[in-house]
Amino acid sequence: MDFALTAEQQELRGKARTFAETFVAPGALDRDRAGTFPAEAVQAAAGEGYLGLLVPREYGGRGVGNLAQSLLLEEIARADASVHVTISVHNSLVTAPIVRWGSEELKKKHLPRLATGECVGAYALTEPHSGSDAAALSCTAVRDGNDWVLNGSKMWITTGARAQTLLVFARTDPKTPGSRGISAFVVDGSAAGLEPGKKENKLGIRASETVQLFLEDVRVPGEDLLGEEGLGFSYALGTLHGGRIGIATQALGIAQAALDAVIAHFDGKAVPKGSAFATQDVDFRIAEMATGIEAARLLTWRAAWLRDRGDEHASAASMAKLAASRAANDVCHAAVEVMGPKGWRSEGHVERFFRDVRVTEIYEGTTEIQKLVIARSLKAT
Repeated sequence: MDFALTAEQQELRGKARTFAETFVAPGALDRDRAGTFPAEAVQAAAGEGYLGLLVPREYGGRGVGNLAQSLLLEEIARADASVHVTISVHNSLVTAPIVRWGSEELKKKHLPRLATGECVGAYALTEPHSGSDAAALSCTAVRDGNDWVLNGSKMWITTGARAQTLLVFARTDPKTPGSRGISAFVVDGSAAGLEPGKKENKLGIRASETVQLFLEDVRVPGEDLLGEEGLGFSYALGTLHGGRIGIATQALGIAQAALDAVIAHFDGKAVPKGSAFATQDVDFRIAEMATGIEAARLLTWRAAWLRDRGDEHASAASMAKLAASRAANDVCHAAVEVMGPKGWRSEGHVERFFRDVRVTEIYEGTTEIQKLVIARSLKAT
């Protein structure tokens, strides 16, 4: 077992930290308050090649792999979780499945524009009546000559209102229930009949736009079917394993930022008089916070490493997300508690971390879904 990062990985991580401190952290609090999409930060990330992390070089990407992506995007999440999730969804949920299952024609058509940031991607699986039970989706796709015509609606779509490329899942065989008969399509965001609903007013990651999508007779060329007809749900699940590593990474970044804030707040000084905590109490909290983060980080790196190797990693990805999201919520809760008024007032960043981290136990599969994946994997062995 080798726990050492390569020189290249360390360099990527260091450059990402400098980038995040320079282009992402400034304005994060203002964007959060106003719910303003971080367009400048995302375009700056595109300029660094951060929107093509999993895209092979022959299609204009950087092709660094999942572990390097996790190292890099943790630094982005540490600065602003809203910027992180925009970039993470684009990479893990849009470019990755096109790389894995797309035809050569589909790859050449979409990957170069996605890798350079000319297009921002969105992933449209969830529907108003099919959340955790994604196989119950009812959006339909019907053949019309060489095209497909899509009808239905999608819910909780990150960057859905401004994405130029969307991965949409629809039922191509309405007679087949459940997960069978679902296909995946790469849809142009400007297609006629595709309309976003209102932007959701959320507890956290407020600068990341989340919308409902309505599809009314949206026409998709036949060559924009991803992979094989009827295998869309298996593609969705395979994609979500990578997405869960991305959300585990997001949780780690938020947790690390909260721990950094606690350490900076006390800065070696004794706890002020009147505090509910003694100096040793705070030290114990810091030790517990750091240990929880590091344990979750190792699980996340392992899941990313397995994915890079092409090994089975569904359970590992769920373990990473389960551990990281739990640890991060605990860390942010503790940060608010030990920092007192400075922790919970809206003028500080810790209150933002506390709100942002909550969703890491909800999207890309709730905590309960992760437990089901892990348990079923264990029972199958």
